[in-house]
Amino acid sequence: MNECCKGRFLCDPAMFEDRCLLPYKGVINSRILYCRSKEALITGQGRQSLMDVADYHRKFGLHRLNNGWVFKEWAPGARSIHIIGEMTGWALDPGFSLAKKSSDGIWEGRFPLKAFTHNQLYRLVIAWDHGQGDRIPTAATRVVQDPDSLIFNAQVWDPGIEEYQWQHPPPTPGGLFIYEAHVGMAQEQGRVGTYKEFETQVLPRIKAAGYTAIQLMAVQEHPYYGSFGYHVTSFFAPSSRFGTPEELKCLVDSAHGLGIRVFMDVVHSHAAGNEVEGLSRFDGTSDQFFHSGERGHHRLWDSRCFDYGKPMVVRFLLSNLRYWIEEFHMDGFRFDGVTSMLFYDHGLNRAFTCYDDYYDDSVDPDALSYLYLANRLVHENYPGCVTIAEDVSGYPGMAAPQAMGGTGFDFRFAMGIPDFWIRLLKAFRDETWPLDTLWHELNSRREEEKTISYSESHDQALVGDQTLMMRLMGESIYHGMARANGSITTVRAVALHKMIRLITLATAGNGYLNFMGNEFGHPEWIDFPSAANNWSYLYARRQWSLKDDPLLMFSRLAEFDRDMVALAKNRGIVDSPGATLLCHHESDRILAFKRAGLVFLFNFHPTRSFSDYFVNAPPGKYRMVLDTDGKRFGGQGRLVADQVHFTVKGPSNDDSDYRLSLYLPTRTAFVLEPAEG
Repeated sequence: MNECCKGRFLCDPAMFEDRCLLPYKGVINSRILYCRSKEALITGQGRQSLMDVADYHRKFGLHRLNNGWVFKEWAPGARSIHIIGEMTGWALDPGFSLAKKSSDGIWEGRFPLKAFTHNQLYRLVIAWDHGQGDRIPTAATRVVQDPDSLIFNAQVWDPGIEEYQWQHPPPTPGGLFIYEAHVGMAQEQGRVGTYKEFETQVLPRIKAAGYTAIQLMAVQEHPYYGSFGYHVTSFFAPSSRFGTPEELKCLVDSAHGLGIRVFMDVVHSHAAGNEVEGLSRFDGTSDQFFHSGERGHHRLWDSRCFDYGKPMVVRFLLSNLRYWIEEFHMDGFRFDGVTSMLFYDHGLNRAFTCYDDYYDDSVDPDALSYLYLANRLVHENYPGCVTIAEDVSGYPGMAAPQAMGGTGFDFRFAMGIPDFWIRLLKAFRDETWPLDTLWHELNSRREEEKTISYSESHDQALVGDQTLMMRLMGESIYHGMARANGSITTVRAVALHKMIRLITLATAGNGYLNFMGNEFGHPEWIDFPSAANNWSYLYARRQWSLKDDPLLMFSRLAEFDRDMVALAKNRGIVDSPGATLLCHHESDRILAFKRAGLVFLFNFHPTRSFSDYFVNAPPGKYRMVLDTDGKRFGGQGRLVADQVHFTVKGPSNDDSDYRLSLYLPTRTAFVLEPAEG
């Protein structure tokens, strides 16, 4: 960051490549200074480091010492705290009470070594003015649910000699191809999958598919399975419905052994409203962790909103990041719901069409400061650890370096792209897709910010929506996916599915994401068990057998995705500068562009193939290296594999006027690479 001089712009606007930011330099300056002031406040004017501050998980909760146990809790509104559980017969015991140690609400109890043993269940009973309630400790690292009563309890977790021994170092960072996954629904059987099953059955599939990272959803403990893990109650506890902490560690370790990084979907944007299992009214007050009144409740998500202005809340959340990195060797985080954090109105029903939408009084500076501090903590102490922002608003500078005045995320999701594909399929027949708009949407990004693109994630697969393949096939997906099926519905859907994914990856900013199963066109939607579906797991699973059947088109789509990702990795597509348009012809339905030395050609025309179609290209010899129409990809095989093409001189006198003369079959895309000789 440039030195702060009175009246100067703290971040050089030239670094942003966007001169439209200049009118907002005063607001940007004030927000940078606010973030700095919050850092100074929380670190005691620099007397502590952010690592010192991020110690909530070390200070609070149950910890075994050499000669006993210590339990600490933060509960400013409490009047008394007792531990009850299997060690007390679930009754109040004066020997298991905590004493208030400070005026800021720190409670502590010290106990002999025999007081707690591994696997014992316990909880807290907290009394406050005019009431009391059972609570799970705020820093509990193991929480389990009784299968009969469905009650959640904390569990003493002290595996001793069985503590996990790590075997593999984190993989070396490289091109980012992320496989978004949910452990519980990763099995084909109608039940909740486990960490161990994911490790042994799904990780090998991800490795074979060529992805370099997994993004795990629903890791933090959440009582309602159908929340997809976004209503967190115990932030330091890995979900026990999938297995033990050691089994999660083994999953991460095995992924590292396969060269796959593990990112965690971390939810710091809100918390479940549950009171017994969660943080809401933990000490009897509504505003211990959260805003009081209406601002403390997210009306759309039915959850609680953190008060990022409170130092202890920031300490809690920063500590949470440190815990998952150090204890579980996570390689990074996808921060969920950043838009909801940033804006007082959570960004609901807002289009964000101009800079005024970002630089008015609607932004919460405390939330922005927390994100700023979170990125500082991660990047200054864990080199190679990745942070990704899920921000639908497009807040400028979210993924720009802090040295440039940005918030400091490494990447942001290009969330408009999958939404655009859905809108396109809903509003237009593919023969009338506006290719100029498509090109703009795929390539419109802030150059100083790295983005991760995707054609669809879990969002597009939830009940009420449909995956791309479901929209393309409709009911025919249930009976029309045999390889021998030559119906126009199947041919069209299979062809467009491959083209959509290829053009999205080929124009991706700096990374690519896929939700598990979408690579092979997984049918149907995602719907977790609930009263509405009679507690069925039918749609909360992945039908890998469809992909494994060589007689079905699903297997062909999977093979194409594997070769597409391999090509992108080998040619460094996401690590190269953006795409350069070579040809756009709206009525012919043709798009051609180059990137990373490759030439990409797309014919979206539904009925017309073109012979001897001229496309400008750098002079030389080219060989076809990927073809969506290949028979092994479920295509019609109208192009010759490994075919070589030579550029010819154009009609102008310009020495740079060279072109390729190509056969472009209908609804086909292919990729050419420069060839020697």
